[in-house]
Amino acid sequence: MNKEELKQILPHRDNMLLIEEAEVEDGVAYGKYSVKGDEWFLKGHFPGKPVVPGVILCEMMAQSTCVLLQGKMEDGMTPFFTGLKEVKFKNPVIPGDTFETECELVKEKAPFYFAKGKGYAGGKLCVKAEFSFALIKEE
Repeated sequence: MNKEELKQILPHRDNMLLIEEAEVEDGVAYGKYSVKGDEWFLKGHFPGKPVVPGVILCEMMAQSTCVLLQGKMEDGMTPFFTGLKEVKFKNPVIPGDTFETECELVKEKAPFYFAKGKGYAGGKLCVKAEFSFALIKEE
């Protein structure tokens, strides 16, 4: 899926759509984002040595996981990030890196969905976490 296709699933726009492509293969969501160096989240984090903030890496994993929720969403539903735990940061992600996510659903009890994910850059594990979502229908 490209960015335009992702917009059909994700409510994020402009600066907050943080993945450029995603696909599902054998129940695993794979997402990608190429860090250019001029992103808003790098300004001030850190001057002279930019590093993608950990919370942004977690958001990228969450957004790529939402492609797994596509078949579970009815019209008017929005996936809301509801929890994050067991987060471990292993290596930094910097400009020039392509951050690649690998996420899967591990449990569901509608409207809640639980997942785990890992993020890599250059083949190195950068982050891993468990997270959850709620699919909320707009009224």
